[in-house]
Amino acid sequence: MRTRKIPLAVALAAGLVLTACGGGGEDDGATTGTLDFYTNKAAWEPDFDELNATSESDADITLNTTGYSDADQYDAFIKQSFRTDKSPGLFTWQTGPSLAELVDEGLVAETTDIWTEAVDEGWVAADMREAYTFDGKQYCVPMNIAYWVMYYNKHVFEEQGLEEPTTWAELDAIAERLTEAGITPYYQTSTLFTFPWFQQLVAGTDPELYNGLATGEVQYTDPRIVAIMETWRDQQEAGWFSDAGSTVDPAVGLKQGDFAMINFGSFFNGSLDGAGMVSGEDYDMFVIPAVNPDLAKTPVAVESGPLCVAENSSQKTLGLAYSEWWMSPEAQTAWSEARGDVAFNPKATVADPMLEELGTTVSGDDYELYDRYYEATPTPILTVALEQFGAFIADPGDPLPYLETIQAEADDYWADQE
Repeated sequence: MRTRKIPLAVALAAGLVLTACGGGGEDDGATTGTLDFYTNKAAWEPDFDELNATSESDADITLNTTGYSDADQYDAFIKQSFRTDKSPGLFTWQTGPSLAELVDEGLVAETTDIWTEAVDEGWVAADMREAYTFDGKQYCVPMNIAYWVMYYNKHVFEEQGLEEPTTWAELDAIAERLTEAGITPYYQTSTLFTFPWFQQLVAGTDPELYNGLATGEVQYTDPRIVAIMETWRDQQEAGWFSDAGSTVDPAVGLKQGDFAMINFGSFFNGSLDGAGMVSGEDYDMFVIPAVNPDLAKTPVAVESGPLCVAENSSQKTLGLAYSEWWMSPEAQTAWSEARGDVAFNPKATVADPMLEELGTTVSGDDYELYDRYYEATPTPILTVALEQFGAFIADPGDPLPYLETIQAEADDYWADQE
């Protein structure tokens, strides 16, 4: 077993070589052995490596991981490989429109039987299947699941006499209290992760409004969206957010009190632990209350990255065998321990009590999961939106010009879908 990060030049060369090969590979039918695995999460390679001991013992399958550190080159490589005899037996991808494109082209293997067994066994929530369903069939399996919640510095909260909020009004009051004390309430950045607060404000106000943006039924220039952006602007002008251009690692920033809270995925526990913070002692988390108090359920953003098998891979059967094992409690227990994150399988043992409690909480009747903006939004629109949100964060003025730019791209995209 070997792991390596692929530099840009090598990735390009590999893509050209594979494209020249042509044709798909015939499935060799193997159910055990070494499985070639490609991922755009190069930093997670040690976690996948750690998992090999369990997968070899349980399923007699070992991953041979190739990690890419450049997302764009990874996407290009995977798409090129489908036209060759080197299609991956297992690879990571994204849910939403990106996965739909692969399914529409018949490039990924169906996993309906795997999902049916997992749901019947109580290994995965039935509603999670929706993000993997196309024309009534399932494709791929969830690599991981992360809930987007609010992390906070416990020492800052204790010093200010603050408790976890249960309503949006209480959260606003906390932000005001912290600002008055000279403490920045929230973390914010103008690069890449520019969407979380927009996502939170829109979905927390009206989940249908949020979903309408993803389907094109709602325009970004809708007066309701403009009003939400104006609220965001007012909060920025009130000093509620950290320096958006700061190069300080967000985990370090929370530790040293540069800000009191950060809206991030539940995988952030690992970063905080790595920064020297202790779960439950130095930091904690809470599910962010809905902006609209009249909502029947509290919306919670969920991020689920899939593991997929190429339809024309010579390792198709082996990849599906690993996918089936991956859904089991044993696999998810090992993954939670290796990755330090929640497990989508409720029968798995989660190493961190805080994450275990989070998984139990959001699976309750009072919460409603929705797809993270990054996965829910078609890629061309997402690219422009991330840029415009970043520009708005850097210069929080009239939100309408930023929204008009996003909507122009949305108009072009949806026109092409007709």
